Amino acid sequence: MLRKILLYSFLALAISSVAQVPAGYYNSANGLTGEQLRAALHNIIKGHTSISYAQLWNAFWSTDNKGNGVVWDMYSDIPGGTPPYTFQMVTDQCGNDGCNAEGQCYNREHSWPQSWFNKQSVPRTDLHHIFPTDCHVNHDRSNYPYGEVRSGTTFQNGSKLGSCKTSGYSGTVFEPIDEYKGDIARAFFYMSVRYYSEDASWKSSDMTNKSEIKPWALAMLLRWNQQDPVSQKEIDRNNAIYRDYQHNRNPFIDHPEYADMIWNPNWSVNTLPEALSLIVCPNPVRPGETLYLNG
Repeated sequence: MLRKILLYSFLALAISSVAQVPAGYYNSANGLTGEQLRAALHNIIKGHTSISYAQLWNAFWSTDNKGNGVVWDMYSDIPGGTPPYTFQMVTDQCGNDGCNAEGQCYNREHSWPQSWFNKQSVPRTDLHHIFPTDCHVNHDRSNYPYGEVRSGTTFQNGSKLGSCKTSGYSGTVFEPIDEYKGDIARAFFYMSVRYYSEDASWKSSDMTNKSEIKPWALAMLLRWNQQDPVSQKEIDRNNAIYRDYQHNRNPFIDHPEYADMIWNPNWSVNTLPEALSLIVCPNPVRPGETLYLNG
């Protein structure tokens, strides 16, 4: 028990120190769990500065620049190896054209699809869930839920689209590679908290009920959050969004334990997984970059 408490404290301190969380930013959430914690976090991050849809392209320069203007594309990047193709910022950007095959251009992927929030303007440009991705893969993902694929299409980097094998759902899903499953999970937790109580006009999907994540998907995302710890890529992105654009943070990058504290009814310090002390599915790092303990 004591070892787990010390591990939890160390990881929280390590993430916070690297993430440059402003002093006192989460003070109002201290000591809370469940819906009280969710509401407190919502109040901390709501009312962010909203950028325009066109400004997303410029924001990607600081949020998703792998280096030398190379786009960090979670749908086509191959961590630890040579990608079959890379995209250059601006030069290779596109709208909905050029989506006939992989490797032609990149566009703006709403991990929480626009149709699910009825294309409302604020979530439509919320960088915490929008990523530059291969246009073709983005097009094929469409507005399908995320899940774990039993059988179907496999894209060049290993992402998949097909029938779901995750317990509780059997429809078509899109599965990112392991290195980015935690990134997706924490983006979904952010959306569920940021728009908590602001979702009256949102629609439901096979994965969500307005801003609520359905039980089958929530169980999977909580598992992804643990299996793929926070990476330096996420930390840098969170800092850039807070500093340069929206002036709010993704709490689940700063404190990934918040997810279990809100949605896992059996959560306690004693239930922290031993896997948190390991680098399970680390994201790739830029040349010369340090890989931190948290991923």
